[in-house]
Amino acid sequence: MKPELRIGVVDSGHLPGQRPRVVAGRRFYLVEDGVGEGDLRDDPLGHGSAIIDAIAERAPQAYFCVAQVFDQRGVTSALQIASALDWLVNQQVRLVNLSLGLRQDRSLLREACAAAQVRGVLLCASSPAQGEGVYPARYPGVLRVTGDARCTPGEWSWLDSPQADFAACVQGSHPGQSGASLGCAALSGHIARYLSEHADADNSHIIQWLRTHARYHGPERRGWP
Repeated sequence: MKPELRIGVVDSGHLPGQRPRVVAGRRFYLVEDGVGEGDLRDDPLGHGSAIIDAIAERAPQAYFCVAQVFDQRGVTSALQIASALDWLVNQQVRLVNLSLGLRQDRSLLREACAAAQVRGVLLCASSPAQGEGVYPARYPGVLRVTGDARCTPGEWSWLDSPQADFAACVQGSHPGQSGASLGCAALSGHIARYLSEHADADNSHIIQWLRTHARYHGPERRGWP
């Protein structure tokens, strides 16, 4: 029997219909002296639900550990994300999708990302297609992922650009959800599918596989035929 493939999702939660695929969940929220933890609430934004579906559509064998860090306003903090990452590592996830970005570098978030990578966890974080980069995508070793309108649901591109490392399909099954967040989730889904078939692959092999099988190389102006 193959070991259970656990994918971490740091986002706004999930919908009740996705519960059978969620093996662990925790909500992280700010309190006066730090961060509190509690049971998951239903997704108030629909964003996390869209992310989970985008991954699951490409990797039906995957199960999810969900860290809820957004409130109903769509606001989060470095402390919540760092706490979520620490918790996910302890849930033995292999990959974490971070379809989010903060403008400012924070040492505790940088350290949480580094600690996860030391444990062999691959981190995929969304990066805007234009403009200034965000964190955690800008941290060393984190895969920077954006959306690519050229890509169909089964394709991705190796951009190798100052903006992002990879990109994938920007559209999903949830109306109103698109862009870099969905592109990041789509790439996480492709990686999760690969891991379901190659459980022993390390992160360097995964990245090489992504480069080798990318449908496009470079930004759109240099796309392959």
